[in-house]
Amino acid sequence: MKAFGAYAGPCLAILALAMPGCVSAPSLAQEAAPVTVERAPAPRPDRSRNIASFQAWRDGFRARALSRGVRGDVFDRAFAGVRPDPEVIERDRFQPEFRRQIWEYIDRAVSRTRIENGQAMLARHGALLRAIEARYGVDHQIVLSIWGLESAYGSFMGDMNVVRSLATLAHDGRRRDFGESQLLTALAILQAGDIAPARMLGSWAGAMGHTQFIPTSFEAYAVDWTGDGRRDIWSDDPADALASTANYLARFGWQKGLPWGVEVTLPQGFDLSLAGGESWRQASAWAAQGVRRADGRSLDGLGDVALIAPAGGRGPVFAITRNFRVIRRYNNATSYALAVGHLGDRILGGGPFLASWPRGEAALNTDEAVMLQALLTARGFDTKGADGLIGPNTVAAIRAYQRSQGLAPDGFPTRSLLERLRAGG
Repeated sequence: MKAFGAYAGPCLAILALAMPGCVSAPSLAQEAAPVTVERAPAPRPDRSRNIASFQAWRDGFRARALSRGVRGDVFDRAFAGVRPDPEVIERDRFQPEFRRQIWEYIDRAVSRTRIENGQAMLARHGALLRAIEARYGVDHQIVLSIWGLESAYGSFMGDMNVVRSLATLAHDGRRRDFGESQLLTALAILQAGDIAPARMLGSWAGAMGHTQFIPTSFEAYAVDWTGDGRRDIWSDDPADALASTANYLARFGWQKGLPWGVEVTLPQGFDLSLAGGESWRQASAWAAQGVRRADGRSLDGLGDVALIAPAGGRGPVFAITRNFRVIRRYNNATSYALAVGHLGDRILGGGPFLASWPRGEAALNTDEAVMLQALLTARGFDTKGADGLIGPNTVAAIRAYQRSQGLAPDGFPTRSLLERLRAGG
């Protein structure tokens, strides 16, 4: 995922998966009680000083907004009663101590409940979804799957005041550029009459509606499917939101009828460094190297594909197509794109992955990930910092270390790898 300073997708991914590795998953609409983590109480801020500082920021921002064409009455109505929201700051600051493995994320994202609810929504909205597919050329099960992951098919779209959330981020300073740019666009949306301030609700970071668009993506890609003069992605009728999602994917090059990817098997001794999602070749070229579809069918018709091995070759391996990259434009996390594609397949009656995940392999916690990075760097395999986030630099360092030790270069961070480094191996 991109941090929101470099954010390009409509919904705000909180943390993405750098392949291969573990994931602090992008938020899923809850189908079970959320996991709680005990933390020491944060110091109480000086509330009066914070409000005074917020009011000073708001006054300065009002002048900037008016200079950008926002009317004073629109600004004042949107900001009526708005104060900093401490929950937004807490969520922005929170770094989870423990991460899930990708199969735990997939288990939740592509749960039986989400599959069955998706099939029910397909029965209910099938005519709408197929009409959207006909206009935008985006396969309807992908739009439906994104809806399922982003808001559990509209059952949880976020209940936080978007103006308050974005104003809090902008005032706090850590995300000021993001907060102010999104807030200016949110005010423009209000001024255009797409939604009233009281109904502009979303996540703590400003993602809105059935498919969780942030304001700038709403402004660029949202459409008025119903023809009522408003792009209402919050309505009980999901038509505008679903069409907007299809429009977004179409604008980034979705190819109708092309699968997101397929599960494959690798030949004995295959160089796992080629399964990092970066080597794009014709499917026939991979087939010539012994790569086969797991279901026994031909790889023909997929065009250029890359290989990914989310569990370092010890679980399912996939040949991904250009459409997989389009899904990642929506949310730049490999875990998310894999879940979207798989959920869409399951809604249409497809089965589970054929290979088994290495479920006994526990994810590294933050301290362990930091130690892994520090030890790799000390051994001459630079991870470009020890922040506890397993990103591309760390994966490359792991692979280089594994090659130096005569190990399969899968780039997968494990406790056994950490112990090997600790022991000086």
